[in-house]
Amino acid sequence: MNSIENWFCENDDKIKQTERFIFENPELSLEERQSSQCLAKFMEEQGFSVEWNIGGLETAFVATWGQGEPVLGFLAEYDALPGLGQKPVEERCEIEGCGHGCGHSLLGVGAAAAAAALKSELEFSGKLGTIKLFGCPAEEIMYGKIVMAKQGCFDGLSAAITWHPSDSNRVGEDIYQAMDSKKFKFFGTTSHASGSPHLGRSALDAAELMNVGVNYLREHVTDDVRIHYTYLDGGEKPNIVPDFAQTSYYIRGKNREHVDDASARIERIAQGAALMTDTRYESELVASCMETKLNFTLLNAFYKAMSGIEVPTYTQEEIQFAESISKAANLKNQGKYFDGLHKFENREIDIFISTDVSNVSHIVPTITLNAATACKGTPLHHWAFTAQVGSSIGYKGMIYVAKSMALGGMMLIDNPEILLKAMDEHKNSSI
Repeated sequence: MNSIENWFCENDDKIKQTERFIFENPELSLEERQSSQCLAKFMEEQGFSVEWNIGGLETAFVATWGQGEPVLGFLAEYDALPGLGQKPVEERCEIEGCGHGCGHSLLGVGAAAAAAALKSELEFSGKLGTIKLFGCPAEEIMYGKIVMAKQGCFDGLSAAITWHPSDSNRVGEDIYQAMDSKKFKFFGTTSHASGSPHLGRSALDAAELMNVGVNYLREHVTDDVRIHYTYLDGGEKPNIVPDFAQTSYYIRGKNREHVDDASARIERIAQGAALMTDTRYESELVASCMETKLNFTLLNAFYKAMSGIEVPTYTQEEIQFAESISKAANLKNQGKYFDGLHKFENREIDIFISTDVSNVSHIVPTITLNAATACKGTPLHHWAFTAQVGSSIGYKGMIYVAKSMALGGMMLIDNPEILLKAMDEHKNSSI
């Protein structure tokens, strides 16, 4: 543990520089060229060898060090969100473009720091083990790890380790939802909307009828199913019957069975809308992810690791920042901005969001930690989250969880029976 702590002390400036660069140069999914290069350079400077374009993705890489087993994989993300550019200040101060409203500038650097610190501990102890950092693009569009998993990038790992920024410190007992991301395209016939409407076949009408049908469907799906959509195309001018319309759908559910059922029914609604409007439709499955497969053996081990690291304390200035941003963003935290490590509840918790990490969890035992990089009540995908991610509050949370991941990784190496038990649980899980 001393060598892990020493590594963080010795590399604090470099960690800050790396995180700051990625935060200040946010890039959208599959466009993370500067971000991925920055993180890969950090790993090369720490003695890791880097391989690019894994899974056939330009901004994906794997950094590897060591030899033998176990093989521990750390998962890094670095894509930003559209429309969430924000200065790290206590009020809405929008910057044009994208921003890290989900904290991925911290996520990627925290995972990289954990991998490098674990390498330092292995070098100090002389123990065997292989450490891999996977640079995973495009989580925000539910794409990167799904493609990488299909290409076998995570095969051969003993365990996968990751984390996510949050408003609390806890091990991730959450079961993220399965999800389909689909696009529906309708093709009609253009004409003058007033002069010759009878000659037109409106693709927009088809899209709207589809959405009406889906809204009626909501009464007849299981309570866990969530369906949300947006229009991507709908025509240019109101006096032209649009011959093309396009919508984007996310269809989520507690498990693949529920998602598959809802997705198939929505497909038939789209077909019906096309028939009603004498148009043609096509659908595209953009991405499809599984629900999370939890591993309680790893959860228990990493809870012990998190318990062994001192949780962050905050200066009066940071408390005032949290107070000001809570007022500006109308956060419902009742003046309690931070707390310690939440108790491990040893139970499954269903949540209504999705992640491509879930697909990795079906291949190899996987652990996700959460760390408070924002004050309590701050929602993800919000300007207030972006602001705190770029502040000292976000940085402290990242360092805390990075140390926890490194210590947890060392526990797995020192106690091979944990990994054997984790793999047995993974193989025998009912999910």
